[in-house]
Amino acid sequence: MFRLLNLELQKLLLNRTSKILIFVSFILPFFVILLSSLKINVFGFFTLELGELGVFNFPLIWHLTTFFASQFKFFFAIVVVSMIGNEYSNKTIKQNLIDGLSKKEFILSKFYAIVFFSLVSTVLIFFITLSIGMYYSSYTEASIVFSNIEFLLAYFVKLMGFFSLCLFFGMLVKRSAFALAFLFILFIVEWILYGIMAWKFNSAIAERIQNCFPLQSMYKLIDQPFQRITMSKFPDKTSLTYDYAVHSYEILIVLCWTALFVFLSYKLLKSRDL
Repeated sequence: MFRLLNLELQKLLLNRTSKILIFVSFILPFFVILLSSLKINVFGFFTLELGELGVFNFPLIWHLTTFFASQFKFFFAIVVVSMIGNEYSNKTIKQNLIDGLSKKEFILSKFYAIVFFSLVSTVLIFFITLSIGMYYSSYTEASIVFSNIEFLLAYFVKLMGFFSLCLFFGMLVKRSAFALAFLFILFIVEWILYGIMAWKFNSAIAERIQNCFPLQSMYKLIDQPFQRITMSKFPDKTSLTYDYAVHSYEILIVLCWTALFVFLSYKLLKSRDL
C-alpha cells in the first residue's frame, strides 16, 4: 500500500499544477476560521459578530465546519481528474504497466491517494474546529466537546466517495474537463429523475429514492446546519425540526458507491488495450 501511495504522491508533487491545486485544497478549509471572526454591519445600526452568537458552541460547531469545508472539495476533484488525464496525455499509464505495475495496482495507487488526502483534510478540520470551539464555546466538558464528532467521519466518507466518483469519470472520458462536465450532467440527471418520480408517485417516495443516488447521498451525509442554528435560538419553533443527524445507513450507501466507482474504474482500465 505504502509503495503505491508513495508512487502516486511523487507523480502529483512533480507536477506543478497538481502541487498548486493540492496546496489550495488544504488552505481553503482554513477559511472556516474567517467565519468565526466575521462581523456584519447591519445598516450602520449595530454589528453582528457570528462568534458571539453561539453558533461556534460545541457540539454544533462540528456540523457547521464540516458542512462549509466540504464545499471546497471541488478543488481536489480537479486534482483527481487531472492525475488521470495526465496519465493518458503523457503516456505514463502505459509506461507504468510496462515497468511492471499491474492494472489493479494502478487503480489502487489512485484510490490510496484519494484516501490519504481525504484523511489529511479530515485531520485539518478536526484541529481547526477544536481550536475555534475551544475559543468561542461556552461548553468545554469532554462529553459535550466530542459529541457530534461523527460529522468528521461523514466528512471523510463524503470526500472519499466524491473523489472516487471523479476517479471513475476520469477513467471513463480520459480528459479532465469532460470528467468535470460529467459531474454537472450527473447532478442534472439526478434531479430530472427526482422530478419524474415525484410526478409519477409522490415527493416523499421520490426523495427517499433520490437520497440513494450518488451525488445526493454524498450531500445527505452532512445536511445544511442553518435550520439547526435557528432551532437552537428558537427551541419553541417545532416547525423548524428536521433530521440533521449522521446515520450509519447513509454512510453505508456512500461507501457502497465508493467501492462501485473504484471497481468500475478498474474494469474500464482492464478492458482497454493500452
